Amino acid sequence: MHDAVIGEKIGKPSVGIMTTKFVSAAELMARVLGADGYPFVVIDHPISSASGKVLDNWARQAARESMDLLIGANR
Repeated sequence: MHDAVIGEKIGKPSVGIMTTKFVSAAELMARVLGADGYPFVVIDHPISSASGKVLDNWARQAARESMDLLIGANR
């Protein structure tokens, strides 16, 4: 979340992608950085034990959601 918020602050369109376990931490980080409510993509947790096929599906969905955020489709 830090990198995404800082990227936005310096004018670089950015998207954070977090797993479900770290949603609260990501929201707190955004708040601390002055970006309360900063939108980000959430994928399931854990990723370490997910199969390649599952990871591929999650990555494709995260990419679609990231593009929506970048072009403002969900804002």
